[in-house]
Amino acid sequence: MRAALAELAVRYGGTGDDTPMDPAEFTPPRGDFVVAFLGGEPVGGAGWRAHGDEDAELKRMFTSVAVRGRGIGRRVLAAVEESARAQGRRRMILEVGDLQPEAIAMYHACGYDRIENFGFYRNDPGCLSFARVL
Repeated sequence: MRAALAELAVRYGGTGDDTPMDPAEFTPPRGDFVVAFLGGEPVGGAGWRAHGDEDAELKRMFTSVAVRGRGIGRRVLAAVEESARAQGRRRMILEVGDLQPEAIAMYHACGYDRIENFGFYRNDPGCLSFARVL
């Protein structure tokens, strides 16, 4: 997560992401967090937390720069979606900044559509929100 926040800080300035979060929000059944390993080293991860009664909110999606382009991000996203689905969540929602074209392209390719902005950055002009029915 330090690497994820450091990359966001380079792209956006500041701390990278000031969204209030408590690690307890990522505890089943109201959340989860998955980590991808390659050769015993963590190379990616993402979590979801409950957003209302039916939605899961994707948080901290990240793949190490050194392994991007190998499909790890898509596998992490699929694992997070499956975890949320297993806990009865019907839709995955997310916020992403407009300076992350790689992430935006992946979300589009994985079936995510634009929705009205929500969440901590909903009024930020660079915020883009997406959703996908699980």
